Amino acid sequence: MRLYWIATCVAMMLLAGPAIAADQQQKQQAAENKAEVLEQKAAQSNSPAPAPKADAITQSEVQAVDPAGAAPLDDAITCLARSIYWEAKGKDSVDMEAVANVVMNRLGHEGFPDTVCGVVKQGSETKSCQFSWWCDGRSDSVQEEVPYALAKEIARKALNKQLPDRTRGALYFHDRTVKPDWARKYTKTADIGLFRFYKPHGKSAK
Repeated sequence: MRLYWIATCVAMMLLAGPAIAADQQQKQQAAENKAEVLEQKAAQSNSPAPAPKADAITQSEVQAVDPAGAAPLDDAITCLARSIYWEAKGKDSVDMEAVANVVMNRLGHEGFPDTVCGVVKQGSETKSCQFSWWCDGRSDSVQEEVPYALAKEIARKALNKQLPDRTRGALYFHDRTVKPDWARKYTKTADIGLFRFYKPHGKSAK
């Protein structure tokens, strides 16, 4: 009898495997489709209103995206989450949220691209990346599962416009332990965690 139950359990697990994989694939596709629409809206409008519930990315959907942390950076969630992860992993969640704020503030702003991946990868063609991790020559695959799961959750909230902008509209930031020359050209907006944030004196930016 015991062998029968073991065999039954194994058979059920084998049958459930493809169904679980299909469900995860469906959630991933739903998240990526929603993110594409949300980034388009964010690029075209400065409205802070959160996405309607039907259009918002859910927690389970966002976690189904790039589960191994090694997917190509060609969708809004992966580009945003990976940027949050590499710029602020190991720091407090407020630091990670502030990095997300900067990416979303740049989205569609004059002088910046109108897609999340475009914002994250900007400058790579001239080796003058806006986000240094993107062209530092190192692997961009995720190394720690828990911080990346948090980064994806923060990316979800940012795309859903459910994330407060603690940076006060910042388009630039740097680690507070350094004093880059470029910072003198801009107005400081906030100190958050280990980062300092800035925006242009006027409306133009690049």
